[in-house]
Amino acid sequence: MVVEESIDGDITSCEVTGSVSHSQIPNHENSQEIKGREEAPKKNKAKTESNKTVPFYKLFSFADSWDHLLMFVGTISAVGNGISNPLMSVLIGDTIDAFGRNGSNKQVVHEVSKVSLKFLCLGIAALFAAFLQVSCWVITGERQAARIRGLYLKAILRQDVGFFDKETNTGEVTERMSGDTFLVQEAMGEKMASRGQAAYSEAATIFDRTIGSIRTVASFTGEDQAIALYNESLTKAYRSGVQEGVAAGLGLGLLRLLAFSSYALGVWYGGKMVLEKGYTGGEVMSVFFAVLIGSLSLGHASPSLTAIAAGQAAAYKMFETIKRQPDIDSYDTAGRKLDDISGDIELREVCFSYPTRPDELIFNGFSISISSGTTAALVGQSGSGKSTVVSLIERFYDPQAGEVLIDGINLREFQLKWLRQKIGLVSQEPVLFLCSIKENIAYGKDGATDEEIIAAAELANAARFIDKFPHGLDTMVGEHGTQLSGGQKQRIAIARAILKDPRILLLDEATSALDAESERVVQETLDRIMVNRTTVIVAHRLITIRNADTIAVIHQGKVVEKGSHDELIKDPNGAFSQLIRLQEIKKETEQNDECSADSGRQSSRGSSEIGNSNHHSFRITDAMTSEGGPEVLPSAALSPTPPEVPFFRLACLNKPEIPVLLLGTLVAVICGTITPALGLVVSKMINTFFEPADKLRKDSKHWALVFVAFSVAAFIFHPLRSYFFSVAGSKLIKRIRLMCFDKIIHMEVGWFDKAENSSGALGARLSIDAASLRALFGDALGMLVQDASTAVTALVIAFEANWQLALIILAMMPLLLLNGHLQIRSMRGFSANAKKQYEEASQVANDAVGNIRTVASFCAEEKVMELYQKKCEGPMQTGIRQGLVSGSGYGLSIFFLFCVYGCSFYAGARLVKDGKTTMSEVFRVFFCLTMTAIALSQSGLLAPGASKAKSSAASVFAILDQKSKVDSSDKSGITLQDVKGEIKFNHVTFKYPTRPNVHIFTDLSLTIHPGQTVALVGESGSGKSTVISLLQRFYEPDSGEITLDGTEIKKLQLKWFREQMGLVSQEPVLFNDTIRANIAYGKGGNATEAEIVAAAQLANAHKFISSLHKGYETIVGERGIQVSGGQKQRVAIARAIVKSPKILLLDEATSALDAESEKVVQDALDRVMVNRTTIVVAHRLSTIKGAHLIAVVKNGVIAEKGTHDALLKKGGTYASLVAFFSSSSSS
Repeated sequence: MVVEESIDGDITSCEVTGSVSHSQIPNHENSQEIKGREEAPKKNKAKTESNKTVPFYKLFSFADSWDHLLMFVGTISAVGNGISNPLMSVLIGDTIDAFGRNGSNKQVVHEVSKVSLKFLCLGIAALFAAFLQVSCWVITGERQAARIRGLYLKAILRQDVGFFDKETNTGEVTERMSGDTFLVQEAMGEKMASRGQAAYSEAATIFDRTIGSIRTVASFTGEDQAIALYNESLTKAYRSGVQEGVAAGLGLGLLRLLAFSSYALGVWYGGKMVLEKGYTGGEVMSVFFAVLIGSLSLGHASPSLTAIAAGQAAAYKMFETIKRQPDIDSYDTAGRKLDDISGDIELREVCFSYPTRPDELIFNGFSISISSGTTAALVGQSGSGKSTVVSLIERFYDPQAGEVLIDGINLREFQLKWLRQKIGLVSQEPVLFLCSIKENIAYGKDGATDEEIIAAAELANAARFIDKFPHGLDTMVGEHGTQLSGGQKQRIAIARAILKDPRILLLDEATSALDAESERVVQETLDRIMVNRTTVIVAHRLITIRNADTIAVIHQGKVVEKGSHDELIKDPNGAFSQLIRLQEIKKETEQNDECSADSGRQSSRGSSEIGNSNHHSFRITDAMTSEGGPEVLPSAALSPTPPEVPFFRLACLNKPEIPVLLLGTLVAVICGTITPALGLVVSKMINTFFEPADKLRKDSKHWALVFVAFSVAAFIFHPLRSYFFSVAGSKLIKRIRLMCFDKIIHMEVGWFDKAENSSGALGARLSIDAASLRALFGDALGMLVQDASTAVTALVIAFEANWQLALIILAMMPLLLLNGHLQIRSMRGFSANAKKQYEEASQVANDAVGNIRTVASFCAEEKVMELYQKKCEGPMQTGIRQGLVSGSGYGLSIFFLFCVYGCSFYAGARLVKDGKTTMSEVFRVFFCLTMTAIALSQSGLLAPGASKAKSSAASVFAILDQKSKVDSSDKSGITLQDVKGEIKFNHVTFKYPTRPNVHIFTDLSLTIHPGQTVALVGESGSGKSTVISLLQRFYEPDSGEITLDGTEIKKLQLKWFREQMGLVSQEPVLFNDTIRANIAYGKGGNATEAEIVAAAQLANAHKFISSLHKGYETIVGERGIQVSGGQKQRVAIARAIVKSPKILLLDEATSALDAESEKVVQDALDRVMVNRTTIVVAHRLSTIKGAHLIAVVKNGVIAEKGTHDALLKKGGTYASLVAFFSSSSSS
């Protein structure tokens, strides 16, 4: 009987052996509906949600009293600033009347100077209003965006575990916290698109899973597959971006059509008012200009309206999550808190199925009772439901019926945080966070002192190896703890649990990753701390289980046998005895070899392993060395801010879109000429209202028709401009994201050891950069081209009308341009610093969400939030400063604009008085140049976006300009016709780049002949896994060389070379895809059905896969979480086998399997190892003894090597370690 179990303990299939018949297995055990991964419902749901938005006013749902004040002041100031435009039109009307009534007499200067003074006063008022408008809104936008990020993360952390099984994943959370909050902030801040956001979330998920599993991707040369998937998701986002651009263009075109048509109506009706009602030309023009300026402002509001729409769409999913009330709420302070608990545990008639598979019962009337202070061991084959018991005790899930009780009280009655603080959990695959060892241990207890942390580390036998690190307790552990060995990670996890001093201890393979000596020391520690504590041990080694007060054998969700070890083994036909017998066949051969090391030592049948307990690994570890992996540098050592890059480099990336850009530029130029041409028409039209009645009647109709023609042109060309630039801009963003992804994925593995290059930091960086560049290179780029056309056309018209007045007005324009330049420069530094800090904050969120079970178990939600908010403080302050600078710049630009108006009219009046120009020419110059100035000042509103885009461009090119030391995209190099498989390490020295003072290898030499199996053994951290990393060219040796068939591996084509190797590691990485796709991944996704099935059969995986409801189409979940450890390992082995590699690299390849599965898989591996060069790292003794060569790695060299028998006879390090292993496993 082999019942497969997911990591949460779900039963996913049943395979029967021994005395258990098929009839004992219910049908529901043979189906698996993956947790929320059914494709069609997921797509429909995504499509429905992508079309939903929040109402505009709800964007401000999370404003506090200060924000309300800022929004009130900002809104009043915006109204005041907005009023300045119609007031200006009144002043323009007064100016027209002054010129019209006084003609060329000397009184004109006096009358116009009074109006010019009014312009100056209006400018001063507008300066303060504009400053407050922009500053208040940017500051409140920054504050509210930071609050939304915090609330979203807080809401995510409070959700029950089931939410993560089916609703969300790490990549999506990172994208929403980075890209989507940026859009929400834009909507509520400076600017006061839905399907694209869904597509970008999908892209972020692909990015996160690829970079988070970069070693697996590199080993299986999966870069091209990842790029293709990423490209597919970006293509969806591209289409959405173009559609949004076209919609915005149509909106603007329609707006202009209506506005210009209203001008036509205004001119015709204005003529009637002058003729029939006695209105002056100035009064009519005041109304006309109020409408004209208002429509121009609305036209330039188009990008802002687009930003608001995108923000509303982005906010929907985030706000829904923030509002979601989980069934099991870790923030709920209600519930009972006792003075203490004794620790009686009872599961009474429990019925349970996972939320994502409600029709598949895991438990149906399950009952078990564990007395206070006793140790209960849960054993049984994989999939029996052991881990589900742990999940229910931790209250990750609630049963559908029955009760889970502690001290006779239902868990639902307790305050959840208080309850979890009384429970300590150590799982088989320990989870560490991207921070220091000290901070990881401190997760066990709020406010833990250094002394308590050190004491916990010593109790867990972790102090010795920690002290050997250059930074000691402050050593960074890397993303997912990848910079430490498995044993080191496990000891830190045990120290974290010890620090908690829990009343109930849950141990799930807690010492499985430790070597014999360390396990014995840690087990003694656990034995000490288990005293007077209720302890639940899941499928642990016999050394622990034998001492348990009660052993419960679980099969198919039922307790089928229960009693002490001695009681259970008395029944030779009992379930427990059957489990032991499964181990005996394998153990006998090992015990025989152990006896050869010490013939007087008798191997006990009691040394057998139980259930799916694994890893009687021959891991001869003392853990005192620190060479387990590279150390991540602390954040203080992050790379400096990237240098500025000119925009022409970005433009060069748009080279393929040159035809589209040329068409877009042509259309934008036409759009740009409309505004100055309008100024020309208006200046000529003014005279109409001072003409005789007959001519006025005729000319007003003529000019009305001209405006109609303008409206039609605007309606045609504005949507075209938006379309062309949306295509070019969206393709540029797609290309940038794809190029960055391509560059990142081909970087050497060592590059990812740096903290700033973690998947969370890089994902946030790419999301923010793409969002800010898209804001500039979409509609905004078209607007800039249009404004340039406006400026050139206006200058031509102005100089043709009166070069003297044109020069006077032009001389004042640098004030506006200088102001804009200073504004952009001052904000650029702010943006770069804020980006770097937001990346660090995103990594905190990424870490927490990816390890949500650990966060929940240790009640670390508040600790995560505190750390996240601390990381966000800097960027928020930067954003507030940016708002003040931006507001100052905008206010000054408005002030300068009004100054230009006043000075222009005054200068014009002087020229009219001197007879050097006419009123018509004055207004022609004025309207052409001032309309240009309006366009330029409106473009100044793009300054924050331009600044962010400039910073993002620097960030993008900092990635693109990186040079990989080991570039997997490099197609150059030699490929060998016939690989024999001879590998040589010649005098290799090596230090990890992040720890240049620690020597891993000082002079490593090793020859592996073709077809040989070589086993590497040695202390934990001695460098065994580093041998594999160097062979796979994850890193380059400092000196010496590594050769394949006599050719230095540096000279071989990297992709071809890696295709010759198949890697199976201790903690296999599966992707959130089907089992079929995961196996086919080993062969570039191109494996045939027959090859996939054959590989699965060889790996003993076909049977359990076929029993699943969807078979090979079953989705394995993020990081393979929907399948058990044993299933993951077998799929990983099938993935390596389908590759048909010449060289096999096995790192604890069968460690996660139960006894029978291991035997079958080991037989399969023995078959596929024939005629293949195989390197086995720290495998079990049964494999090591059969190796052609055993090499002991110690102190950076090969200390001794030979066959198993030869090394035993030699009586050296290997022999003493085998003897020690033998005594340890039989004790």
